[in-house]
Amino acid sequence: MQLKELSRRSGISAASIKYYLREDLLPAGESMHPTLAGYSDGHLSRLELITVLRKVVGLSIGQIKTLVSAIDDPEVDFLDLLGRTQSLVLGYDLSETREHPLTSAVVNAKDWPDVTSDARNALNAHLAQMEELGITVSRDVVEGYADAVDRVAQQDVGFVTEGGSRDSAVLTVAVGVHQYSKLLARMLALAQTSVSIRKYQP
Repeated sequence: MQLKELSRRSGISAASIKYYLREDLLPAGESMHPTLAGYSDGHLSRLELITVLRKVVGLSIGQIKTLVSAIDDPEVDFLDLLGRTQSLVLGYDLSETREHPLTSAVVNAKDWPDVTSDARNALNAHLAQMEELGITVSRDVVEGYADAVDRVAQQDVGFVTEGGSRDSAVLTVAVGVHQYSKLLARMLALAQTSVSIRKYQP
């Protein structure tokens, strides 16, 4: 399809598509003529991904560029791609942090893989921040949370399938992480409210 048709089918203006092409968010079309290029369903899928990452997840153009570069890089394996997507969506600080004893304890207790990851670094940093604020976190609390989120994670990861397009996998993870993390936080808030009502309502 030509640019006009790509714009019509995607619902994105030709000017925006040209901008995405200039920014390398969208691969170039197949040259049909010195001034004419053809586009495929793959371009439609990439435009859908860009739109969702911008409007639903709220990533910047720079963040989306980082992510699509990883999608298009054959050296980035599927697991690494999922991790990078999660990190960007959740806004992790990607610097490595000192291992917190509670992180090691929960990884061992749950028999989770004992490997470095952005998610692990983020937990280390958060636990350290809580300590700095004088908030006591016990091993029992962390392991109790781990039991709950382990069941949630099993369900979440079940939605991601390897073997389809990498754009589709990133879309599933990005939207899932963004929306399901909010869902989990809101359900936790409702549960806390419900427990409080039972306990304190006269």
